[in-house]
Amino acid sequence: MIQRVVRGRCDDGYPNNFFAWLGCGSLFHEELLSSEAEESSMPLLQGKTGIVFGVANKRSIAWAIAQALAREGMRLAFTYQGERLKANVEELCAAMPDSLILPCDVTVDAEVEAVFKEVGEKLGGLNALVHSVAFAPREDMEKDFVETSREGFKIAHDISAYSLVCLTRAALPLFEKSGGGAVLAMTYYGSEKAVLGYNVMGVAKASLEASVRYLAANLGPRNVRVNAISAGPVNTLAARGVKGFTDMLKHHAERAPLRRNVELEEIANAALFLLSPMSAGITGEVMFVDGGYNIIGL
Repeated sequence: MIQRVVRGRCDDGYPNNFFAWLGCGSLFHEELLSSEAEESSMPLLQGKTGIVFGVANKRSIAWAIAQALAREGMRLAFTYQGERLKANVEELCAAMPDSLILPCDVTVDAEVEAVFKEVGEKLGGLNALVHSVAFAPREDMEKDFVETSREGFKIAHDISAYSLVCLTRAALPLFEKSGGGAVLAMTYYGSEKAVLGYNVMGVAKASLEASVRYLAANLGPRNVRVNAISAGPVNTLAARGVKGFTDMLKHHAERAPLRRNVELEEIANAALFLLSPMSAGITGEVMFVDGGYNIIGL
């Protein structure tokens, strides 16, 4: 906008120079303010589309992220696994009448393909993908890590880590149709440090974070960005499956520099940033949204 002003001319015909600019500055200033007002009134993600995996109920991180994206104008598709969660997702999405709701088991390739086929038919292209999916058998979460079963290890990695790869691959044609896209995964500090009770899920999250980096390196030339958020503990359905979670919340609030736990809205706002053009130069990163807990030593 400044470039347009500098090259303009005043109404009285003076050429573009400093004095002429001073003489008609009020007119240019009004034009500038008007243009900025129009731009600021337009939602950040107007006309964009996205898909969210992992909404279970109103306390889900995925739902908080979806609300932030929808608030900025993004049209969304949601998936659910099983009839038990279908009713929850449908009830939540009633507030988003133009949303798309589809069944999907991320361990079944045919279902993944069917989801993106329908998303392509109904939404056209795709600009964003939110991966907030994780699972490990309860018995493998509760026992000592050394006792992790082979099957439990495979399940945790298949659902919590490999699913990011298969979902991103399936979304690629729709990203390319939109000129590029952004993928966001959810992780936790237990991927870096041994957290009591997190066990096999911590190892699966380490795999997820490595996958974020490799996908980012692989897909950057195709204008697809891949990042993750490492959120502090929040009281979600998945978190309740972690042994000693209540103690974890208390410890985090006592030790984090901000001396509190993070809110869902804070995580959602960070996600909005990473899935929007504001973060266009960022990929392959794990952003901590944990009140600073990760920087503390003793």
